[in-house]
Amino acid sequence: MEKIGVFVCHCGSNIAATVDVSRVVAAALTEPGVVHAEDYPYMCSEAGQAKIAAAIKEKSLTSLVVCSCSPRMHEETFRAAAKKAGINPYMVEIANIREHCSWIHKDMEEATAKAIVLARAAIQKVHRNVPLFPGESLVTKRALVIGGGIAGIQTALDIADAGYKVDIVEKTPSIGGRMSQLDKTFPTLDCSACILTPKMVDAAAHPNITIYTYSEVEKVSGFVGDFTVEIRKKARFVDANACTGCGVCQEKCPSKKAMSEFNRGLSTRSAIYTPFAQAIPNVPVIDTEACIKMKTGKCGLCQKVCQAGAIHYDQKDEMITEKYGAIIVATGFDVIQLDAYDEYAYSQSKDVITSLELERIMNAAGPTKGHLERLSDGKAPKHIVFIQCVGSRCDDHRGKSYCSKICCMYTAKHAMLIRDKYPDVKVTVFYIDVRTPGKNFDEFYRRAVEEYGVEYIKGQVGKVLPQPDGSLLVRGSDLIDNRQITVEADMVVLAAAIEPEKSVRKLATMLTASIDTNNFLTEAHPKLRPVESPTAGVFLSGVCQGPKDIPETVAQAGAAAVKAIGLLAKDKLLTNPCTAQCNTLLCNGCSTCENVCPYGAISYDDQEVNDHGKRETRRVASVNNALCQGCGACTVACPSGAMDLQGFSNRQLIAEVDAICR
Repeated sequence: MEKIGVFVCHCGSNIAATVDVSRVVAAALTEPGVVHAEDYPYMCSEAGQAKIAAAIKEKSLTSLVVCSCSPRMHEETFRAAAKKAGINPYMVEIANIREHCSWIHKDMEEATAKAIVLARAAIQKVHRNVPLFPGESLVTKRALVIGGGIAGIQTALDIADAGYKVDIVEKTPSIGGRMSQLDKTFPTLDCSACILTPKMVDAAAHPNITIYTYSEVEKVSGFVGDFTVEIRKKARFVDANACTGCGVCQEKCPSKKAMSEFNRGLSTRSAIYTPFAQAIPNVPVIDTEACIKMKTGKCGLCQKVCQAGAIHYDQKDEMITEKYGAIIVATGFDVIQLDAYDEYAYSQSKDVITSLELERIMNAAGPTKGHLERLSDGKAPKHIVFIQCVGSRCDDHRGKSYCSKICCMYTAKHAMLIRDKYPDVKVTVFYIDVRTPGKNFDEFYRRAVEEYGVEYIKGQVGKVLPQPDGSLLVRGSDLIDNRQITVEADMVVLAAAIEPEKSVRKLATMLTASIDTNNFLTEAHPKLRPVESPTAGVFLSGVCQGPKDIPETVAQAGAAAVKAIGLLAKDKLLTNPCTAQCNTLLCNGCSTCENVCPYGAISYDDQEVNDHGKRETRRVASVNNALCQGCGACTVACPSGAMDLQGFSNRQLIAEVDAICR
C-alpha cells in the first residue's frame, strides 16, 4: 500500500511570508495515499531531515513529497535523507513552491492556492514513481583545458600539480592569451610579461602537461568521466622537434607585409613568424595566405636558410583523438568590432585607437617600441582623451547591455602610466560612472585623479571629428556642470566592450553547454556552482563565463581546477538512472530519436520482439544508459510514442497535468 509523506518548508520567510504553509499541509492530507504531512521552518536543516527520518520510521512511508525550493538546490539533500532512512532516493519528489510560487507572487491567497496545486501535482507523480538504481562508469584520469590564456594555464598547472595529466588546446601559435598583449597590470602596475612568462614556462616544462598550440577541438562525444575528443593540430609547416628557434627564417623571409595579429594590426610581420618573443613553443608558423611559396610555388628561401631542416611545405593537419574525464573551457575574450560606432571616427583616423591597441603601443616590444606617439605622423601627443563604455552598458542593438568590468580600471592604469612617463601630456577621461569593486581598486583610481592629475569628466561623448590639421575635436557633455563641451585632442582612446571569444558558440554546441544571450557560457548555479557548467564534467574558467579581471580570472581558474580534481580523484561515478528506454513493441525503426539525441546514446539494431505471442526480428532503437543524460529530446520526437524517460515518463507527467487541471 502506498504511504506518502508530505513535508512543507517555510524556508524562513522566503516561503512562509507569501504562502500559508498550514493550508498546504491540510490540503495535502486530503490527497489519496498521503498518510503524513507537516511543516517546518527549515526542512533542509539537520533537524528538518531528522523529522523526515522519524516520520518514515513511524509511519512506514514508502515515498516523499517535499514542498520547498528548487530541486536544483536541495533535491540531492532530501534524496540522501530518504536513502539513509531506507527509502529509494528516486521515490522523492520536490514541489518548488519558492521559485515557482512565493518569489513570483505577492498576494498570499494566490500564492497559497498555487502552492497547493504544485503539491498536488507532485503527489500524483510520486504515486507513479518506481525505484530506480544508478549504474557505474569509470573515470578517465586526464583533463582537457580548452584555451591557453592565463585562465587555462593556471587551471592546467593546478590540476597537473595534483598529479593528473592535462592537455591544453590553444588555437593560436602560442599560449599566453590576451594577458601576453598587456604592458602592465592593475592595481599593482607590475609587468604583465614578468607574471605570465614564468607561468607559461612552468606549463611547458611540467611533466603532466601536454600543450597543443595552433590546434582546435573538432568533436566531443561521451559523457562525464569518459569524454572522447578529436583535436585538429593544424600544420605549422615547421617541425617543432627539429626547430631550434634561431629566427633566421623570419629575418630572411622576403614577404613582410602581413598584419601582425599580436600587435592588433598596428604593425606588419613576415609570412613565417613567431607571435612574440616569449612565445611558447618558440616555433614559427607559416601563414599560407602571405607566403610566396604557398601561393606561387616560388621562393622557398626560409627552407634554404634553415640549418636544422625543420621547414616542410608538405606538412598536413594532424588529427589527435584522446579520452578525458573532465573538460575545462577557458576560451577568453576579444574586444567588440567598432564598425557600428563611426561617431568616434575609429575608421576615419589612425589616432583613434582601442585600449588594447594602446597596450601594444606602450609596450617595449610593440609597434612603436614603447614610445607614445600618434600613428598618423609619429609625433608625440599633447592631449589624450579616453572615452569609457564604448559598446558597454548599451540599451541599443549596437553594443552589449552588460558592464565589461575591467574598463574603468585599465583606463586609470593607462592614464597613470602616461602621466608618469610623459608628465606634460594632458589626460582627460569621459565616463558614465566609475566602477572599482576589487581590492584596492578604488584607491588605485583615486591615485590617478589626486596624484597624477587626470581630469575625469562625467558625461558621454557624442562625436569625434577629425580636423584637417590632424587634431581631433571631441564633443561631449559635462553632466556635473550641465553643459556641452568640445575638447581638442591629439589621440582618442576607446574603452571598447569585451565579448566572449567568437568560437565559443560552436564549442558550446559540441559540449552541449549552455550559453546566455551574450554568448557567455552559463554556470550551473550563479552562487553555489559558479564554475560548473550544467553539463556534467564540463567546467568554466575565466572570461568565457563573464567579464572579469586577471585576479578574479586566476581565482576562478583555481576553483575550476579543484572541481575537476574532485572528479578525477574518483575511480567510478554513479550514472543517472533517469534515462530513456524504448518500448520495442511500439518502435517502428524510423531513426528520429537517434537523429535528435545530442549525446549519441541511441543506436539501432535488429532485435527479436514478442508482439502478442508472435516472435519476429525487426529494427528497433537501443539506448546506451551510460551515454544517455536524460534530456528527453527523444521522447518528444518519437512519432510512435515508443521512447519514454525513466523518472519522467509520459504517464507521470500526464498525471501531474491532470492534478493541476483538477
